[in-house]
Amino acid sequence: MLRVIRDSRILVLAELRLENYAVIDNVVVEFAAGLNLLTGETGAGKSILIDALGLLLGEKASSEVIRTGAERAVVAAVFESEGSALRAIEEILENNGLDSDGSSLILRREIAAGGKGRVFINNQPATVAVLKQIASHLAVVHAQNESIVNFDAAARQELLDAYAGVELKEVSEAFTNWKGIRERIAELEHDEANRMRLLDLWNFQCREIEEAHLQAGEDERLEVEKRVLANAEKIYGAAMHAFDLLYEGDASTSSSLRAAQKHVEELARYEPKFQEARAALESARISVEDVGATLRDYAGGIQASPERLAELEERLALLDRLKRKYGPTLENVMALGEEVRRKLNEMENKDQVLLELRAKLEAAAEEYRKAARGVSRKRTDSGRKLEKLVEAEINDLAMRASFRIAVEEHEGEEHWMASGINQVIYRIAPNAGETMRPLEQIASGGELSRVMLALKASVEAGKRSVARAPSPASKAAQRTLVFDEIDTGIGGRAAEAVGRKLKALSKANQVLCVTHLPQIATFADYHYLIEKRETSGRTKTSVRLITGEERTEEVARMLSGAKLTETSRKHAEQMIRANG
Repeated sequence: MLRVIRDSRILVLAELRLENYAVIDNVVVEFAAGLNLLTGETGAGKSILIDALGLLLGEKASSEVIRTGAERAVVAAVFESEGSALRAIEEILENNGLDSDGSSLILRREIAAGGKGRVFINNQPATVAVLKQIASHLAVVHAQNESIVNFDAAARQELLDAYAGVELKEVSEAFTNWKGIRERIAELEHDEANRMRLLDLWNFQCREIEEAHLQAGEDERLEVEKRVLANAEKIYGAAMHAFDLLYEGDASTSSSLRAAQKHVEELARYEPKFQEARAALESARISVEDVGATLRDYAGGIQASPERLAELEERLALLDRLKRKYGPTLENVMALGEEVRRKLNEMENKDQVLLELRAKLEAAAEEYRKAARGVSRKRTDSGRKLEKLVEAEINDLAMRASFRIAVEEHEGEEHWMASGINQVIYRIAPNAGETMRPLEQIASGGELSRVMLALKASVEAGKRSVARAPSPASKAAQRTLVFDEIDTGIGGRAAEAVGRKLKALSKANQVLCVTHLPQIATFADYHYLIEKRETSGRTKTSVRLITGEERTEEVARMLSGAKLTETSRKHAEQMIRANG
């Protein structure tokens, strides 16, 4: 088995399987912890594996990925851990009614012609929504220029929060409370015409629900009674027949047990070991007679009543109508009735209620400010530490850049959010003497690749070095990090620096990287070759692990192109020995 797990917190992508996907007919790739590098000639389909993995992380599927002539494409993966890395995922699965075996996670997604598809988690039917819920615990994919497109304000803040171990529960709850009170005040301050319309509606709803005199669970109880009345004759016959067999009939179970008990009592006079059997028979007879008596009493209480049945049907029809209007359950209807009564009471005592609500709003606002400022301070402190780490990482990647993280505070209520009062901005001066600019405005693809790698390395691998008390975030499992041709636009010394950084990052994370640079390929713990061949008029892509001479040949090809030379082979050997 190729898989090697060196840390129980690491969740490893152990296997990726593709069937009839793009130009792949059937491929199974086993990955391992450490640095997994994928290489191949241009057009061989190196990014196909990354795109397929994206489907298992909840990305949108298209029937265009189905191999020509096939009815469906299948993508499957196995994630494994020897420790507690699956714990957070198990909780998500449990909340969605799915089972987990505690050591592995099996994902499968089928894409059928016409756009329809199916999702399975641990061989149980699931949804894309569940895949999206667990995706953040499994892997994060960084493709050239892709992440920067999605690197919006929320993503920048989430990256800093991941490093800082920021918990948003308190500030989020404070925001929800403040917002709810503000909405209640706005509701009460509606203009008069709107207020009258709302009063009419609420009065109607309140009256309709109150006049129904609802009771919790009433619909379920009435449904049971209705079934009994509608089938009274059958139920009576079944109960009495069972009673006869158990108790009343000539050959009833009770009579048979009594007879057997007498014989066993006779045996017990001579053989004491049958005393226990006699007691068991007596217990069984008493139980049978109790059941028989219960059946008799139940049958005696059954009365076919067309009038009561009609009454039940009418009542259930009323309950169904209310559930359709205010439901979907009777409890929802009753809860709405209570809410409407509260609103009517507020409207009738509008001035007093507004006074109380404004006082509550001020208290809620102060509570939110306190929580948000606490989060802001933590972000600011962590931002100063993170920017130093990132700047050091960037300069390790053959750049002479300055990097800063600005955590701006916006106190105005119009800027308040569940995540706090901050806007996080990453600024960089790629070269000495240049003006600091927002990261997302960097034009050079090579610079962008290295900065994003430095950010990932700092957050994913360096966050434990931040001086703070242990928290759940600091003990979280490490995800699989996927880099798809992030080396575009670089070469030489910068490429070697990127390779070293990926190697360092793979010490604490499983790393998958698609690369076209030999300098990076030589750092691989596991090197996979992606090849495209034409067989019987069809193009097929294959993926295989290469070692030894084959690996040397591939690195030499990456160095010199299609025509291999003895010089390129020797150079490849030297690079592999130096970086392996």
